[in-house]
Amino acid sequence: MYFVGIDLAWGERQPTGVAVLDDDGTLVHLSAQSTDETIVAALAPYRHDPVLVAIDAPLVVTNATGNRPCEAALNRDFARFDAGAHPANTGKPEFAGTPRGARVAKLLGLDINPASGRPRRGIEVYPHPATVALFNLGRTLKYKQKPGRGVAELREAMLTLVGHIEALADAEPAMVVTDHPAWRDLVAAVRAATRKSELRHAEDQIDAVLCAYVARYAVAHPERTTTYGDLATGYIVTPALPPGLEPTPRSAPTPAGAPGEPATADSVRQATRGAVQAYANQRAALERATEQYIALVTGLLDDAGINYHAVEGRTKTVASFAGKAARTVDGRPVYTDPLHQITDQIGVRVITYVLSDVQAVVEVLADALTVLEDRDMALETAQAGRFGYSSRHVLVATRGDGDQADLRERIASVQVRTVLQHAWAEFEHDIRYKGSVPEAYAPDLDRRFTLAAGLLELADREFSTIRDRLQESMTDHEPEADATDPRISAQDLAAFLAGRFTDAGWSRTDHYEWIAGLLLELGVTSLQELGELLRAVDSASITERMGYRYPPGAVRRLDDALLSIFGERYLQLHGNARRVEPLRARLEKLSG
Repeated sequence: MYFVGIDLAWGERQPTGVAVLDDDGTLVHLSAQSTDETIVAALAPYRHDPVLVAIDAPLVVTNATGNRPCEAALNRDFARFDAGAHPANTGKPEFAGTPRGARVAKLLGLDINPASGRPRRGIEVYPHPATVALFNLGRTLKYKQKPGRGVAELREAMLTLVGHIEALADAEPAMVVTDHPAWRDLVAAVRAATRKSELRHAEDQIDAVLCAYVARYAVAHPERTTTYGDLATGYIVTPALPPGLEPTPRSAPTPAGAPGEPATADSVRQATRGAVQAYANQRAALERATEQYIALVTGLLDDAGINYHAVEGRTKTVASFAGKAARTVDGRPVYTDPLHQITDQIGVRVITYVLSDVQAVVEVLADALTVLEDRDMALETAQAGRFGYSSRHVLVATRGDGDQADLRERIASVQVRTVLQHAWAEFEHDIRYKGSVPEAYAPDLDRRFTLAAGLLELADREFSTIRDRLQESMTDHEPEADATDPRISAQDLAAFLAGRFTDAGWSRTDHYEWIAGLLLELGVTSLQELGELLRAVDSASITERMGYRYPPGAVRRLDDALLSIFGERYLQLHGNARRVEPLRARLEKLSG
């Protein structure tokens, strides 16, 4: 039997790593491919043999928003190790139809049922949790390219991973990679790498080798392998989290009782009082962390060019924390360890104008942060056959590197909602929780709140339609140039970009004003000049190379187009002074 690993790229312009192990665990093939056809061709020698193909890409995606049940389940175990899965849903273009992973599996003639016993099978895997489980890591190795990670840091982490992989020669089951010349060449290239793009080329193939080993491990040790999810809604197969493995570093929880003794009501009350006091002592630090999270989320949305109304936040008050910590159900405390179990100590709220931007915001957060939980309250309300509270609740943690290092151990609860959803929630909260509703009036008020929620849902849909229709009408917009003003106005630029990038959402008004200033620095003073500049740009190629995992706004699309045209000169513009390093990382992606 052969064991194949495929680290599948999102599109066919980015490299896909392919690795094959024979029945003894010896590496017999390692390569980088591009299209579905070249992947199939590379695996042609094994098309008649029993094979288990482990694919690092979603195979089954049925949910319209949020993350799949398998991702939520995996995240509950692995997110605290920085190994949480990115959410996949049909709202993302790459999963709107048949996912690429499923297409490749079909071309290879694979049965993707994880419970199948057929000789040619395919499964979805994810290397990050696999490394945690296989190598007993307290945190994932930071070999993936993210803003703030330098070449030296990435190279060191990748070489550490290489060491772990080569040590599997003595594991059970074993995997021997060092005899294959392509592996030796790959490791030599990593050691000599001076550019992130060189490491990126190696990353795909190293991940493919990991995927192949996960396939071999799953066959050798099914009792030590976990399948999160199912065939109906999607699944992920990974080596099981070892018992007792904990992330590092981790703050010690407040004990509920003496070591070895069961918690009693008195000990829990005492622990709750201690937790409240501890929370009060650290609240000043939490306030600073809240401001950092607000700045972080704002920066991520601005960088993506997403249109939003406001980003705001709050640190939970001591009184609110104490009230929540003291909650009981049937006489038992809801929280036995309030300091760690109450996850909304840091709260951030993003308010958008239309519903589609809610999803876009969540996807931006998922790309840059670890999503521990993603609840679509509007969907849950609708599935219950009701109208009412609508908001997206996302629990996030930073990945603890680069600019996020100060927030390493801080979790934030992020609410994402439209302006209308926000208005309903604020008014409803004010009436129900700050006012006193006579019992006789409660049914009538419930009915009226429900009616208002339904009307606002309709209004939200109409606002979305208005925005879409207006954007469509701008494709032929030809504004008149103002001979007395060399600047391109924000309004004219928005109309122009709506016609140029028809699949991109609107950006904030100040985003258009900001990038108009960059255009002026470049000497571009008219839409005609801008149109000529962009005529030679291959937008599809830029999108492929950037590998967006969220729908970038129109300004971000223009930003990347200008970066591809002007290169280093664009980095040196005065208006880009505060973002040289992130732009340089993007430029490396664009340069391949």
